[in-house]
Amino acid sequence: MTIRIAKLFVLLLMAGTMMAAAETSDGVAVASDAAAASPMAQVRQDKSWEYGPFVNGGTGIGYRSDFQFLSAGFQAGKALTPVLHAGILTGQFELGSNIMPLWQAYTPSAHEVTITPKSGKPYPAIIGGGTYRGVSITPVIFRWNFLTRSRRIQPWVQAAGGVIYTTHKFPGVQEVSQGTPGGSCVWNFSPQGGGGFHYFIRPQRSIDVGVNAEHISSASLGDRNPGVNASIQVQVGYTFWR
Repeated sequence: MTIRIAKLFVLLLMAGTMMAAAETSDGVAVASDAAAASPMAQVRQDKSWEYGPFVNGGTGIGYRSDFQFLSAGFQAGKALTPVLHAGILTGQFELGSNIMPLWQAYTPSAHEVTITPKSGKPYPAIIGGGTYRGVSITPVIFRWNFLTRSRRIQPWVQAAGGVIYTTHKFPGVQEVSQGTPGGSCVWNFSPQGGGGFHYFIRPQRSIDVGVNAEHISSASLGDRNPGVNASIQVQVGYTFWR
């Protein structure tokens, strides 16, 4: 179900970007005298602050496809440059950050598996699991807001890096009957990248949709670094502009 939702939001993202691009003729900035009639042009011209709540839902990919994620928090950012002209990439650079007091991962409950090493005999192992709770902060979000002539749609792409703290080691500790027990860590890093768009429902108010690919790794702070190689995170938020 989560994968279907992610695919739906990817389609919405593509549709929003194409709709905005269709309203762009030659990439020239909207004239200042039109800003008052266009919520998008107004915040672009003013290099406004943006801030607001959001919720994330996601799923792991590959061997972590049975991992599900839910988080919620608050995000803020500000455009730091005027419109920079670069052909189809014309737009503004924005720097932002977010904090998620609610961060949860839902994983399979503890169960026994058989580990088959590259050399040696297979052996049984118990992999811990269940629900993990914690908090996350993404102190740096580099975002590029594309220029369009749209009055309401602002597409963007971004790259970011964050830190996750969980009350128990994530992913679960692996208890093995032979060899060195594997341990992860309560601290993980979350490099990520993706895209999305703002849809202005009225001046200085927008509904936001984004899709991120996120990697979760302890950078070997624990005995092992099992991590989550890739996950898809879908974000929906509401933004105030000032």
